[in-house]
Amino acid sequence: MRTARWTTLAAIAALALAACAPTEDAGSSDAATDGSLATIKDGVLTIATSDPAYEPWVVDSDPTNGEGFESAVAYAVADQLGFDKDHVEWTVASFDQIIAPGAKDFDFAINQVSISDERKANLDFSSPYYTTSQAVVTLEGSAGADASTLADLKGLKIGAMVGTTSLTAAQETIDPTTPVSPFNDNDQVKQALTSGLVDAIVVDLPTALYITAAELDGGVLLGQLPDSAGGDEFGLVLDKGSALTGPVTDAVDALDEDGTLGDLEAKWLTDAAGAPVLQ
Repeated sequence: MRTARWTTLAAIAALALAACAPTEDAGSSDAATDGSLATIKDGVLTIATSDPAYEPWVVDSDPTNGEGFESAVAYAVADQLGFDKDHVEWTVASFDQIIAPGAKDFDFAINQVSISDERKANLDFSSPYYTTSQAVVTLEGSAGADASTLADLKGLKIGAMVGTTSLTAAQETIDPTTPVSPFNDNDQVKQALTSGLVDAIVVDLPTALYITAAELDGGVLLGQLPDSAGGDEFGLVLDKGSALTGPVTDAVDALDEDGTLGDLEAKWLTDAAGAPVLQ
């Protein structure tokens, strides 16, 4: 009888412990959406990018569809943090607003923002989610169509987006005789090229590959700029001192280690093999 009694008590205790234990499908999403992470809105992850947003980074200028490299990366990071798609909200912020000092109305931004010491003085960055280089694009029949060296580019009129490492690379690596023309966004940069305001433009390499293949009639990728080749790192942007910097960085690192970033890169970004480095 005593043995039966102790067996019964043990069974009851085991059932009580099982009732208190987390279920197998209770993932990190419960922890995130219950407000345990210090997000702008409790239980919601707010992500910023620009409008318009360009391919191959965002498809159809709609980051909510999860299509395009940066949209897909953003949702993968959210998932790592424990936010499913229903608990992600997107907000619009221009490139200048994203990199400007001061408090942000988003938890992190994703918009091809290169990590630099100057920017890190006022912003926090995650680990890099992509490393690229800057490239030079022109049109068939333009003054820059036959350029094959940096010396060939010096006499050309060059355009780039203001506030970007593309502009800095154009100024410092090409160092053209005519000052580089800055434009507010990449739409204006492309329009300047097609209208003949500039002879060539500088953009990041994935953008260069995409626009020469899909957007510019007669677009020509002249090559990569040497000082940026394989060293321009894009990071997620956070407010300076954000409590999310550590978790977001851990999420990016996990996606890198398990191969997710590489898979998304292969899916959405054109292979850059064969793009020459200009010397």
